[in-house]
Amino acid sequence: MSARVFISLGSNIEPQRYLKAALSELSYHFGELTLSSVYDSEAVGFDGSNFLNMVVAVDTSLSISEVVSLFKSIERNHGRLVGAKKFAPRTLDLDLLLYDDVVTQAPVELPRAEITKNAFVLWPMAEVAPDLLHPVLELSYQALWDEYDKTEQKLWPVPFVWAPS
Repeated sequence: MSARVFISLGSNIEPQRYLKAALSELSYHFGELTLSSVYDSEAVGFDGSNFLNMVVAVDTSLSISEVVSLFKSIERNHGRLVGAKKFAPRTLDLDLLLYDDVVTQAPVELPRAEITKNAFVLWPMAEVAPDLLHPVLELSYQALWDEYDKTEQKLWPVPFVWAPS
């Protein structure tokens, strides 16, 4: 059985390099990737350099726990320090946003709250899955983005090219 999974990727330390590295690893583990545009956004929760963020969709037969474990491994492989502060600069941040329409608190919160709170997650989510319904709010991601207060957080689409190897 395969699940449709949505992943938030972010980096503010050599972000082009680390996003490309993460995409290569995700492609290796999951095959075909559906990519949003890449967005430049201000740091949220701390003063720091801007982040590059995007959303990636994949299909997987891995369990939620296996997906989360894989993401932690990819982060560590690319210089993310175990136990680093939540609001701090980072080489790579991979967050599981959705696993099909599963709603749970363990092993991680799904759907992830950041989807509706952060423009850098919601805008690319609306881009890759505009008609998909949020499993709790039962509104499409496009409708959620249309209703989002865009004065809250500033972000801009930026050029980004990644070619699968």
